[in-house]
Amino acid sequence: MTPLASIPPGTKVRIVSIEGGAGRRRRLMEMGLTPGAEVVLLSSFPGPVVVEVRGVKIAIGRGMASSIMVEPV
Repeated sequence: MTPLASIPPGTKVRIVSIEGGAGRRRRLMEMGLTPGAEVVLLSSFPGPVVVEVRGVKIAIGRGMASSIMVEPV
C-alpha cells in the first residue's frame, strides 16, 4: 500500500484504508473517500492534493492525503 500523497498525478488507484483518528476517517468518508472507492489523483503540487472520486473533484490537505492508503487499479 502507498499513501495517496505519494502517487504521480493521473494515476487511478483504489482506497484500501484510512489511517488516523475517528474524526479524520469520518471527515474523509463524508467526502466520499471510502475504502474500495476508485480515485484519480489530478494534482499534487505543493499545497492541497486534488483528487476525483465518484465524478467529483475534491481538494484535501497533504497530511490527510498521506493518511489514505491506496493500491493500483
